[in-house]
Amino acid sequence: MVLTPIIFKIILVLCVFGITLLVATYSTYAERKIAAFLQDRIGPDRAGPFGILQPLADAVKMFMKEEMIPTVSNKWLFILGPALALLTACMTGVVIPWGKSLIIGGHEYSLQITDLNIGILYLFGVVSLGVYGIMIGGWASNNKYSLLGGIRASSQMISYEVAMGLSIIALVMTTGTLSLKDIAAAQHGGHWNFFIQPLGCLIFIICAFAETNRAPFDLAECETELIGGYHTEYSSMKLGFFLFAEYINMFISSAVIATFYFGGYNMPFVGRFVHDPNWLAVLGIVFMFAKISFGIFFFMWVRWTIPRFRYDQLMNLGWKVLIPLSILNIVVTGVFMMRHEIMAYFVK
Repeated sequence: MVLTPIIFKIILVLCVFGITLLVATYSTYAERKIAAFLQDRIGPDRAGPFGILQPLADAVKMFMKEEMIPTVSNKWLFILGPALALLTACMTGVVIPWGKSLIIGGHEYSLQITDLNIGILYLFGVVSLGVYGIMIGGWASNNKYSLLGGIRASSQMISYEVAMGLSIIALVMTTGTLSLKDIAAAQHGGHWNFFIQPLGCLIFIICAFAETNRAPFDLAECETELIGGYHTEYSSMKLGFFLFAEYINMFISSAVIATFYFGGYNMPFVGRFVHDPNWLAVLGIVFMFAKISFGIFFFMWVRWTIPRFRYDQLMNLGWKVLIPLSILNIVVTGVFMMRHEIMAYFVK
């Protein structure tokens, strides 16, 4: 059978979807182990060797739990909330370049599901839709604590999307493209965007924590104030969808950060020793997932190290610190790019 482009794309979609779910599943195990290490505990160690089967045990437990829908809730929106949160989390991976192209039978196959020339706009558009899943889930529960958690989450995500978008403008100015494939390809040979946009990278990472509702920005589900936040009334796999979406968002956020600022699938000096395009593609995938793994570890490390902010501190950081810094970064980037024209103007 000839491997046509459409068949390869279908295989790639299934692989990316399967790997995303697998990484999200075992991120729960990794988080519990990392938390145990930082707190001088053992962590999961009963289900399989070193507790490696613990995610499967958790999945069985979630499926076996009683499925409950509050009688005073809006049933259809109550079901739609977690489904929308999971759907938007999975949609963001389609524009990420996972490696260089493979050469099979003389044909070139891209390891990117789709290369949109407005990939960054697509990414932000899908991420902004994720707010609706959380807000709908909190409102449809007809629970005041859930509603407050949904309002907190939506206001937090919208606030930090502004700073995140402004930080990306400076990156677009320096790269001259909205395509994630072009951004990744331009960082070959160690020319990572992190060295050009360190402030933009820092702002983007901070906003990624807020977008994924991870500590210290997990005010939306602050159990000391809101019980469980927007998913207080959820049980069984509906609750599992919300929790799963968080880990998928963490995986995708790490992939986006790696692509934007840390070279994506590129690794310095590899091209000097490896010349076969397929081996370069395989090594690129390995390097990409190594960077993603470090990003996920960093998310977990911060969660179990830094205490959560107060809500006023969280909003002040977003509106009074990150947004002005993002605008300043745009101005400094523009001045640096136009430095020759500015110098010529003053010389005249």
